[in-house]
Amino acid sequence: MIKIAFPTDDGETISRHFGQAQYYVVAQITESGVALEQRPKPHHQAHEEGHHEHSNHSKNGFGQKMLEPISDCQVLISGGMGQPAYQHAISKGLQVILSGEKDITAALEAYRTGKLESDPRRIHHHH
Repeated sequence: MIKIAFPTDDGETISRHFGQAQYYVVAQITESGVALEQRPKPHHQAHEEGHHEHSNHSKNGFGQKMLEPISDCQVLISGGMGQPAYQHAISKGLQVILSGEKDITAALEAYRTGKLESDPRRIHHHH
């Protein structure tokens, strides 16, 4: 059995920014098939101008809180994430795959068939 987490806002598409997603869809893959479950996810809101605050991530443990709901997962598939969140997920033992695939179902199938590749250019470097 393996559990894969997808950050999402609508339960169907993969969020382009891990930190802003409101939910996780967790796919549990077993010999008998796939079960999907939606879980709430701590997230930070974008400010009105489209900017969001990154300076407090490590100070307040926010990245750690974001990963708590998926502590039982082995894989995290996201459209993109910041460098601190990426490093934190890796340190927690998650296999992180950053993909341009937008559809959760399609990404899950690509993962299951070994065709989903991670693109390191999707790590957001914060300045």
